[in-house]
Amino acid sequence: MVGEARNPSGETGPLDGVTVLDASRVLVGPFCTMQLGDLGAEVIKIERPGTGDQTRTWRPPSFGEGDGAESAYYVSINRNKRSVELNLASEEGRAVFRDLASEADVLVENFRVGKMAEWDLDYPDLVEENPGLIYCGLSGYGEWGPDRDKPAYDIMMQARGGFMSFTGIEDGPPVRIGVALADIGAGMYATQAILAALLDRELGDGTGQKIDVSLLDGQAAWTSYMATNYFATGEAPGRMGSKHPNIAPYQAFETADGYVVVACSSDPFWPRLCEALDRPDLLADERFETNEKRVRNRDVLDAELDAEFADRQTEETVRVLEEHDVPASHVRDMEELFSDPQIEARDMRVEMDHPTAGNVTMPGSPMKFSRTPTTVRQHPPTLGEHTEEVLREYGYGDADLDRLRAADVIPEE
Repeated sequence: MVGEARNPSGETGPLDGVTVLDASRVLVGPFCTMQLGDLGAEVIKIERPGTGDQTRTWRPPSFGEGDGAESAYYVSINRNKRSVELNLASEEGRAVFRDLASEADVLVENFRVGKMAEWDLDYPDLVEENPGLIYCGLSGYGEWGPDRDKPAYDIMMQARGGFMSFTGIEDGPPVRIGVALADIGAGMYATQAILAALLDRELGDGTGQKIDVSLLDGQAAWTSYMATNYFATGEAPGRMGSKHPNIAPYQAFETADGYVVVACSSDPFWPRLCEALDRPDLLADERFETNEKRVRNRDVLDAELDAEFADRQTEETVRVLEEHDVPASHVRDMEELFSDPQIEARDMRVEMDHPTAGNVTMPGSPMKFSRTPTTVRQHPPTLGEHTEEVLREYGYGDADLDRLRAADVIPEE
């Protein structure tokens, strides 16, 4: 339970002593449980024998070659876990799962709604044996409502959740955000909810609870000020490219050799921008003297700034803007991002050895603690790498393991 077996030096993170049973796959659940693992929790990843998490096959690209290669997608969200192959389609496999769940602090699953209940592995089935269990179910639409049984994929959720209505160029086709935002957003909400439930359990009487997080709910919540803009005006926001509906200028401007992103997020930045561009006429123009006026006169302002940036060189323009304390950047690619000294100083590029794929590289954890830092302790596991190890820790002996292998509950050695 929380706090037990805590390392006095805090080397493994603030969740040292917490056990997470991870019955999830693909992205939303594994992203959640990776965060818990980064925070120090012991994460046991349950995978289907022989095939495992679907993302193991999502390649190229991959790290390594041949049979030992690991999908780059899988690597991105499965560090700090141990892999157990377990056939949940069999009653024997479900019995093993119940044994693991009986000692877990947290259980995370993203099977279709109702599947865990069908298997007698839902929260009511497990809580009597383990009243302190925090059980987090992740799904596309949640456990109730008319659409609870519908399939859900990220691009669908970005469309249905409203994001594609305001992402992309004006009058252009709808565009999804470049990463699976619906999955990652729901995974972050799940992590947040789990941490709150753990705290409530520790401050209360030790009782856990069920958490229900859906991708659609997460998208609706993440519409944020776009939603309240709509509620305030009755007008749905449309696609504006990189522009901001409430701030101007706050967007990307095309230059002679690329783009410069400018973020005049408050009125004090406007005089600095005009000075940097040597445009005192814009500063003197009463149509642009406040952010509200600049937003209302956006079309005129954009035409002036588009023309101003068009003949400039990106690197020199960014340098001048930064000298005048105007927030600005060029648009970086992955190579530039992860070679940035700031990113390196913050340990946001992590490399580790993998037993079959060689050296693997991934983004680090953005959560920084003064006393109990996050850690990257365990490579993304190979399929079933820890099956025997984990089951022995839960009291399964040689005869038990032989019986489970014979029943196809776990794979042969």
